Amino acid sequence: MLGKQKGKINMVNPESEILNPKSLNTPLSKEDVLNLKVGDMVLISGQIVTGRDKIHKFLVHERPDKKDIPFELHGGIIYHCGPIIKKIDEKYTLIAAGPTTSMRVEMYEAEVIKTYGIRGIIGKGGMGEKTLNAMKEQGCVYFHTISGAAAYLADRIKSVRDGWKIEEFGAPEAMWLLEAEDFPAIVTMDAHGNSLHRDIEKISLKRLKEIIG
Repeated sequence: MLGKQKGKINMVNPESEILNPKSLNTPLSKEDVLNLKVGDMVLISGQIVTGRDKIHKFLVHERPDKKDIPFELHGGIIYHCGPIIKKIDEKYTLIAAGPTTSMRVEMYEAEVIKTYGIRGIIGKGGMGEKTLNAMKEQGCVYFHTISGAAAYLADRIKSVRDGWKIEEFGAPEAMWLLEAEDFPAIVTMDAHGNSLHRDIEKISLKRLKEIIG
């Protein structure tokens, strides 16, 4: 999807003047989110957290007290990512950080958005109507990023600040606090109820029906 949009979007060189991306800094306010729309190219800087299946399930089913979560999630961005991280001389080093398919956590995401005040989600492939409705209700957006470019995206992460549930869930499923700098993505689901993924699905279905008669 990315790299094939009208307007010569080229995710390999997000700093290109052709793109004129919007710079975002975390934490995000509701106003920040409402000013974004489907198709906006963004460069994200500041702290983001990772979260895959186990973290989402834990947040929804166990409902940890917010004071027991070592990171501030309100206004934050959660990245659907199972990073490859090595501990070298007591310091965590990020090796690769590609996006995970977001629909894996569709059953949890709406509740996570509502309960923890998440303003942004980074992943690949988009999410469903339940999440889209929560985004519109709470003020949250979905950022689609590059698939198959884990090393490049890792270079957009300047440091690993800390980790949570590492021993319990393992490194890929733990929640990591990362410091991003000009992390490239494109808004494909916005806080106004628009979803590029839904639109493409409808167009594809219509074309398929036309083909098969």
